[in-house]
Amino acid sequence: GGYSSEAWSYILALHNYSMNKNTVFNLKIEQHGDLENVEFWEGLPLDMRNLAFELYHRECKLNETVVVCHSEPGAWYPPLFDTLPCPLIGYGHFKAVVGRTMFETDRVNDEHVKRCNLLDFVWVPTDFHVKTFTESGVDPLKVVKIVQPVDLDFFDPVKYEGLDLGSLGNLVMGSFSKGEKFVFLSIFKWEYRKGWDVLLRSYLKEFSGGDDVVLYLLTNPYHSDKDFGNKIVEYVENSDLEEPKDGWARVYVIDEHIAQVDMPRLYKAANAFVLPSRGEGWGRPIVEAMAMTLPVIATNWSGPTEFMTEDNSYPLPVDRMSEVTDGPFKGHLWAEPSVNKLQTLMRHVMRNHEEAKARGKQARNDMMSRFSPEVVAGIVSDHIERIIYHTQ
Repeated sequence: GGYSSEAWSYILALHNYSMNKNTVFNLKIEQHGDLENVEFWEGLPLDMRNLAFELYHRECKLNETVVVCHSEPGAWYPPLFDTLPCPLIGYGHFKAVVGRTMFETDRVNDEHVKRCNLLDFVWVPTDFHVKTFTESGVDPLKVVKIVQPVDLDFFDPVKYEGLDLGSLGNLVMGSFSKGEKFVFLSIFKWEYRKGWDVLLRSYLKEFSGGDDVVLYLLTNPYHSDKDFGNKIVEYVENSDLEEPKDGWARVYVIDEHIAQVDMPRLYKAANAFVLPSRGEGWGRPIVEAMAMTLPVIATNWSGPTEFMTEDNSYPLPVDRMSEVTDGPFKGHLWAEPSVNKLQTLMRHVMRNHEEAKARGKQARNDMMSRFSPEVVAGIVSDHIERIIYHTQ
């Protein structure tokens, strides 16, 4: 999941940083929170898997350890659900305990505020989260912004050829057509928050079977089954969308696992990335697409406001805020991205290749200057060292 891959990006960044700098700490990793994702680990390059085993078996003394609990606060000790907690044996045994977390709505609930305030520090990835956490009641002295790194060496467009998307996806809307098409790519868990309904509505309103365009959705279940094709058809049939005279624009679903080692090739096969999410903690696929120089259209709210600008992407305006109607964050607010503006932006990106290409190039430059592993590892390392020296 997102927390797992994000944790791994920090680990790699810190490991490589420590090989070149005289850091005062060593790394050790443990599993907690969600179940282990075997597919994720098996999809890593062999050298990364070997590093993971090495760090997992490393020994450390409790009273010399700074624990970083990288998960949502419900997994922190004592956990709110059946899982391995962090820290495993509670508080008071370590040099310090840090929580690294985020939320996708406009606030943090009361229980999670209490849990954040039990820790020595809470790392959040964006200014958006600094504001929402402190306004919800988390001690401002504990909240520290630590941005997320993106592996620019791994996500480097010059190193890869694109995957054959046609061999991976299942056609669920429109008719098969030969010839080169403009490819929009979206990557998300199948949940309402991700705005898949906004994306489908905008795309199917703007384009038709006569347009040389195709939308690929790489998705996976989130408390649901994998019958995504029928879900899409059912959504369209129950909507007020009318099929164009020349048929629906083509929509493909990729519901098989794509190994991490192949993700750069997936991005390379696309012409643009789009994600009209109602709220993001960070937006990992967005920054990966930006690192691969893809023009990106994504909602201009929550986590992505940390890195998206009018110069490096296409920020999607928000029509209004809406209330979360179910789940643990019922009553919170998140964004409703503009369907009409998304239509306009998708058509604009398709027609204005040079402008879109320039924004994609600027996106990678911005990733390099602000979110490279070296830059972020330096920020993390400095804060850990301040904790160590402060608690001596």
